Order: sequence, then C-alpha cells, then structure tokens
Amino acid sequence: MASGKPPLNPYLAGVFLGLVLTASYAVLGAGLGASGGLARLAAALSHLAAPAHTQASAYFGAWAPHYLSYYLVFMFVGLFVGGLLSAGVAGRLRPGLERGPGCPAARRMVFVFGGGLLVGFASRLAQGCTSGQALSGGALLLTGSLIFLAALFVSGFAVARFFRSQWYA
Repeated sequence: MASGKPPLNPYLAGVFLGLVLTASYAVLGAGLGASGGLARLAAALSHLAAPAHTQASAYFGAWAPHYLSYYLVFMFVGLFVGGLLSAGVAGRLRPGLERGPGCPAARRMVFVFGGGLLVGFASRLAQGCTSGQALSGGALLLTGSLIFLAALFVSGFAVARFFRSQWYA
C-alpha cells in the first residue's frame, strides 16, 4: 500500500455504503450499479462519432437523444471523482502499476485489459453488474442475487490459485 493515511475501516465503510444504498432507494426508488452509467457514456460517445448509426442501434437507440439523462451516469462519474479526491486527501495518490514480484508489466496489462473487457461484456450481457446484483439485489433479498453472490464467491475461490500463481510466478 502506498504511504499516506490508512484507508477507512472496512466495517465503517460498509455502514456508509448501506446508508447510501438506503438513500438511493428512498430518493430514487432504485438501487446502485455501475454498468448502466458506463453504457450510457458509451452511447453518448458513439453518438458524437456516428449519430445516425447510434440512434438506429437496437441497444443505444432507445436512450436517444438524452443518453446522459440517467442517475447511474452521475454515480459512475462520481465514483471516479470521489476516488480521486479521497486518494488525494489521504496522500495516497500515486500513479503506478500494481503487480506481483514475478509478474511482468506486459502480462499484468493483458490481465487488466482482458479482465476489464470480459467483465464489461458480461455485465451488459447480464443487464447489470456485480454491484447492482450484490448491493441492490442482495439488499432486497432477491433469490437470483443471492444465488449470484454464492456463485461469485465459489468461482472466485476456484480461480484464485491460478491468478495467485500468475502474480507470483
């Protein structure tokens, strides 16, 4: 971990996250998620490059012409701004590539970008991301979300050995 102030106590952070989720349901009538905001940002960028194609798209076209008029867009942007401000205030804002001692930078970048593409594609295919399923669905005790959480942890433990070996190889 970079020098600076220690991170917030995870239990206290969990309480704060629960309060934010409760406020989201109380004020907006909807939960939290990140992939919906990212998809809307992608639609807006696509519209800048090819407006007619974007509006005709079966996926992006339904959001035209107000691609960014969605609460998750602001939450998604707020994640980055808030994280940047938090790291700056705590003195932990240090650019760099985190990797294990035996993991070359090129391999780490392949894992970073490959994993990001896989997760992004899967979240849109599933029409939601892990934060939407785990936080919002789990808070409502939805059966599908609870099964998803169990599968997430089981699969995480199943592949952890492989990725740990890549980190320290």
